[in-house]
Amino acid sequence: MTTRNQPEPRVVLLGTYDLGKPRTRLLRECLQRIDPDLRELHFGIWQGVEDKSVMTGLAARLTVILRLALAYPVLGLRYFFTGKHDVVVIGYMGLFDMLLLAPLAKLRGKPVVWDAFLSIYDTYARDRAMAAEHHWKSRLLRWAEKRACRLADRVVLDTMAHASLMGELHDVPKSRLDAVLVGAEERNFLPSATSPAERTADPIEILFYGQFIPLHGIDTIIDAALDPRGRQYSWSIVGQGQEADRIDSRLASLDTPNITRIPWIDYDELSAKLASADVCLGIFGTSDKAARVIPNKVFQALAVGAPLITRDSPAMRELVCDNDEGIYLVSPGDPQSLLDSLDQFARDRTSLPSILHCRLRERFDVAALTNGWRKVLERAITV
Repeated sequence: MTTRNQPEPRVVLLGTYDLGKPRTRLLRECLQRIDPDLRELHFGIWQGVEDKSVMTGLAARLTVILRLALAYPVLGLRYFFTGKHDVVVIGYMGLFDMLLLAPLAKLRGKPVVWDAFLSIYDTYARDRAMAAEHHWKSRLLRWAEKRACRLADRVVLDTMAHASLMGELHDVPKSRLDAVLVGAEERNFLPSATSPAERTADPIEILFYGQFIPLHGIDTIIDAALDPRGRQYSWSIVGQGQEADRIDSRLASLDTPNITRIPWIDYDELSAKLASADVCLGIFGTSDKAARVIPNKVFQALAVGAPLITRDSPAMRELVCDNDEGIYLVSPGDPQSLLDSLDQFARDRTSLPSILHCRLRERFDVAALTNGWRKVLERAITV
């Protein structure tokens, strides 16, 4: 067994993992801390594709298919010539990597850790309803995901709620499931120099940003903003994605002087935008998946010390407690509950601590995430 008094494991990070996702970049950073000589065997196929669900056009799809066709022979050969190592890690989105590359690791007698992060089948067929569950595409995805889980020595999700779902979907024993929180990139999301108590100007500035997927519950945000109570606040809604056209059509048909619609903000500018807001919004969707996730935006808001309003859920309860100041958990899909929390924040803000979420940040800073991934690797190696 690997312990802190023994050499750290020698790790290969293998596949077409998406470096456009903070989850994957943080995984790589943690693995580099565990193994400074981390061997990265990577072939990028997702450049320029922020949201796979809205990837349209034959040219875009053919480009990804051609990259995939080239990626696996190249990665297979590179892995064949890779020197000694103890464990192989396959990152998100690694479903095809698991099916085509994990068997090569098994041939070499190496354990495989799969950062599934989420269930692609559940996201595709249930949450985003891109095809019915009985449709052949959904059934193929479910079969592929189940096969990938069987190939992995450890299957890693972002929350225990998500891990439980993966176990139920694909008959994965609890003993092979792990959860490591998403976290936030520390270089991009530093605590704000301005405390909530110092921000007393009116109207209160509220920020939501995201990729406009169903679990975000953006209609709940708009309903709250249009309520007479909500019109006293200033709302910024930032993002693009699956539901953007519908949301924009709705906003265009309404009188919304208190809502600012911003198509997109570069990732490097998000921290400044968070710091300029009085309170940040998480998610408010009512789906089962919305109850299982803690999205990037929640960790990023907590990392900069911003007050946060988001839906209550089993996943959020894995991270926060009722007495965590500056965090307001509301009923999903309920604009009145959201407004109640905004009114409570308006009363609280001058008395909030100058630095928020210190205890929580220790749960998902890079040191904590590294420790989580180290334990996953140890469990894989000792199977």
